[in-house]
Amino acid sequence: MPRCAGAFFSRTPRPLGFPKGAGPQCQGSALMTHYINLILVKHYEKNWGVMRLEKSFVGIKPDDLVTVTKMKHIVELQYMERKNTKCRIKKLDKDSYLVLETGEVKEFEHIENRKDSLNSLRQTFKKIRYLINNNFEGKPNELHCTLTYRENMTDTKRLYADLDKFIKRLKYKYKDKTTIDYLNVVEPQGRGAWHCHLLLRFNDLDAIFIENEVLRDLWGHGFVTVRSLKDIDNIGAYLSAYLSDIELNDTNAIHAILNEMPIKEVDGKKYIKGGRLHMYPPGMNLFRKSKGIEYPERKDMRYKNVKKIVGSAQPHYEKTYHIENEDFQNTIHYEQYNLKRTHM
Repeated sequence: MPRCAGAFFSRTPRPLGFPKGAGPQCQGSALMTHYINLILVKHYEKNWGVMRLEKSFVGIKPDDLVTVTKMKHIVELQYMERKNTKCRIKKLDKDSYLVLETGEVKEFEHIENRKDSLNSLRQTFKKIRYLINNNFEGKPNELHCTLTYRENMTDTKRLYADLDKFIKRLKYKYKDKTTIDYLNVVEPQGRGAWHCHLLLRFNDLDAIFIENEVLRDLWGHGFVTVRSLKDIDNIGAYLSAYLSDIELNDTNAIHAILNEMPIKEVDGKKYIKGGRLHMYPPGMNLFRKSKGIEYPERKDMRYKNVKKIVGSAQPHYEKTYHIENEDFQNTIHYEQYNLKRTHM
């Protein structure tokens, strides 16, 4: 039986569901319950203000200005109580910027790890979701491939060099049949190894089928798997969660507690939201794309005009953030509509 950290438990009150007298020798399921309770308590204590804000959010008025992003059948709406209409700084170089109002030159605060900047991470995965939902729908001419190495390959430069060679071989194989567009997102593993999650679109074909063995030979470094996306109506959200979240276990539970990370439950399994993000080295590009993969158009409009786009659809996802930074505060509200679910 694995030994638990006795000193840790001696300083921590026994939570609901943790067996009395378990001490340092404890069952795995009870230990996991203990970890989960601690994570939830810390997360709720830290975010209690945000939770109250979500419950008391009064809603958006018909004439309020919102930003709408249309991505095929996914429509996202963003509302900000306070919205900047002009730029207040000018970037001078990678280390410094000019404050236009005062003329001061200040230095940027560089992050040491991607997780140190939650806003940066949020924006990166937001871009990924936008790109996926604007270019992929799970059609028969689209594939989702995972490229894996045989060995524990941790070299990020080699990762992208190998990916470029794979894409060139694939395009050459189909050069007389179709053009190919792609979006690749890298996934770090706990042991330090890398995977490539590759979305492929064969533009001039109605449908595509490629045997795993063919893709494996084109890859040449290990294993290739192909997953069907035909029953997933929000591919961007699905893959973003897949790439950023990690299943809760005895090894990573303490990390989640110390960093006050929220957990979620999917199909009976518990996952740490954003639990994989700290594995990305600083300065690394999480994704690459071909020229044919386009960002969606974003438009500002009155809230009352959104119905012209979404029709009778109701938001399937809503979230409100409250931001406080020194003397500045703002409230940001998101709504997402899935037009495929209108008549469900």
